[in-house]
Amino acid sequence: MSPDNSPQTVYAEARRGALTRVADPLAARARARRHRLYRRLLAPQPGETIVDVGCGPAGTGLAALEPEAAITGVDAAHRPGWATGARTFVQADARALPFEDSSFDIAYSNSVIEHLDPGERPRFAAELRRVAGRYFVQTPNRWFPVEPHVLLPGFQFLPRAARRKLWPLGVSHDAFTDIRLLDAAELRRLFGDALIVRERFAGITKSLIAVGPAGDLGLPPGAV
Repeated sequence: MSPDNSPQTVYAEARRGALTRVADPLAARARARRHRLYRRLLAPQPGETIVDVGCGPAGTGLAALEPEAAITGVDAAHRPGWATGARTFVQADARALPFEDSSFDIAYSNSVIEHLDPGERPRFAAELRRVAGRYFVQTPNRWFPVEPHVLLPGFQFLPRAARRKLWPLGVSHDAFTDIRLLDAAELRRLFGDALIVRERFAGITKSLIAVGPAGDLGLPPGAV
């Protein structure tokens, strides 16, 4: 379960309870702010083509927020019903995208890169930059106190065996996944030409976004 892709609420597919009742409206507001940031920094124009890598099920992801945009969804899982109108769907590995260089104007990816083994992340980052001229890549911040996939405090800092044992106490219905969150330093290494934007909650960085290439957007590389 990706915590930022869902049809009605961010945690629509999670186990319902007090944690999700609190998290749902907060995450929905964060997603709306993130979409406004995407529009402001990348300034997508009518007719530009977009690839959403890790698009999720039909009715989710960027397609739910950009109903008129020409979006190609890519996901490792088959997503029935995703392709409609101007939208197309390709089932593929994000580390080896089946597209020619510069096939798209924009590559978008939301809460996906943290699901990859750290050793595979450079391939993922390189593929996004290869197939599109501009990119917008979001991921939860490792140093935020609450792990977003399970909504348990400090969960990401525990040993793998402990995380596996405690996973059922979280909100996810999915089987245990060894998710290793990124910090700003790793994201900057992967996207060296990006502006790293910090999404904050109560003054603490909740999520990180690599937007770039910063020079093409008229922005200085670095972090804000």
